[in-house]
Amino acid sequence: MPESIRLAKRVAELASCSRREADQYIEGGWVKVDGQVTEEPGFRVLPQHAIELMPDATLEPIEPITILLHKPAGHDASASTQFAEQRITADTRAATDGSCIRFLKRHLANLTMTDALDASASGLMVFTQDWRVARKLIDDAAKIEHEYIVEVTGDLVPDGLALLNHGLSFNGKPLPPIKVSWQNETHLRFALKGGQPGQIAHMCKMVGLKRVGMKRMRIGRVPMAGLQVGQWRYLLGYERF
Repeated sequence: MPESIRLAKRVAELASCSRREADQYIEGGWVKVDGQVTEEPGFRVLPQHAIELMPDATLEPIEPITILLHKPAGHDASASTQFAEQRITADTRAATDGSCIRFLKRHLANLTMTDALDASASGLMVFTQDWRVARKLIDDAAKIEHEYIVEVTGDLVPDGLALLNHGLSFNGKPLPPIKVSWQNETHLRFALKGGQPGQIAHMCKMVGLKRVGMKRMRIGRVPMAGLQVGQWRYLLGYERF
């Protein structure tokens, strides 16, 4: 029986290129084995395997990407790497994604989750390979406004809405002014910067309400828009947080 060899060696022979360039072609998603895209340079192939280098293959570097995900309620995202691998797949990509970026396995490597949501909450989450995006959303978090729609029950105390906007404390410190308004009889809209875990639930409790649901709708200038529950898309080149 013939021995298998690394896919990168076959590609180097096929394309008359260096082994490093062959690795780049494979990792870039430009190589098919028996009609299936294979992104692992170390994949073992036999002589009878059909190896194809796509006509539009390029050696241009793969740019770091940023992914927007609509997290479902009831799912723990604290183990960010595992959560991303489970949720960010070719099948869960939004059909409305207008980025024209080809989904690669490399896009799941070295992802930073910038803004956590607790398990009971849903809404917009950001995963990025771009250090510039990570720095803005993590290091400059106090300057980035987040918008939430919060479902509540209970009876609001007198002047409760005014207190939510300004006048409450959390962890022993006064909270800065934020924007809170009614969306309807059971839902409040919160827009705040530098929010802390548990802050919104605490604020609701202080004015006679109980938080029963929460969805993050926007981070900075980037809204969740039409992204359906469980789906994701790439951040577009012109979008800025």
